Amino acid sequence: MSTILIDSEEGVRHLIEEIESSSLQPPFLFMDLEGIYLGRLGSISILQLLVPPNPVVRLLDVHVLQRLAFETKSTTGTTFKDILESDRYPKAFFDLRNDSDALYSQFGIRLQSVIDIQLLEFGTRMVPGRFLKSLAKSIEEDSGINYYEVREWQAGKEAGYMLFDPLKGGSYDVFNHRPLDEAIVDYCTRDVVLLPALLQAYARRLRGWENLAINLQLEAEKRVSLSQSATYNGKGQHMAQGPKGIQ
Repeated sequence: MSTILIDSEEGVRHLIEEIESSSLQPPFLFMDLEGIYLGRLGSISILQLLVPPNPVVRLLDVHVLQRLAFETKSTTGTTFKDILESDRYPKAFFDLRNDSDALYSQFGIRLQSVIDIQLLEFGTRMVPGRFLKSLAKSIEEDSGINYYEVREWQAGKEAGYMLFDPLKGGSYDVFNHRPLDEAIVDYCTRDVVLLPALLQAYARRLRGWENLAINLQLEAEKRVSLSQSATYNGKGQHMAQGPKGIQ
């Protein structure tokens, strides 16, 4: 897996220009965020971004750049905030709620044109259920990689957990240590590298189910609205419950 850390204004400008000139129009942006207690009460450290067909995962260093990560203008006058708020560029997340909360609360970013892959999995199951699946479970069951590749993906994720999970003796502060630990770089990269495969798998299940696809898109947009509300709480057991009336 190839990864580039973006921690300068020039790097941000180059990223924007690559998105705008992508061979796929519009390009899909597969995204995730890491931070300390990610949400309105915490901070964003890293924004992970994969823009196929480019296989390189970009790690946007929000901890270092802060507002410059989103407000630096490219040669066309476009900012990354503009891209995140544009309906021209589809942005795919696996559970966007806390990511959206953090972006809105800390940088005033109102995500537009979102796809929530977690909702696509929930709505297209053969056997309905009450609870949402984790990214790890979805990777294991639906990404199309073999048993040994799944185990290798899991091992990489576990190495990251050991560094930041307080229950495993780690600390979330590791996301703000520079240079980034290689295990954290690897952990961040793994969060987005297989999202395109999951999106393709669930998109195949949705063929012929136009009304379901519309409802799932509306549910993703509801998640964005909810994450920006004053009463949003991104922690707790309620986060594991799937939306009613979708399956």
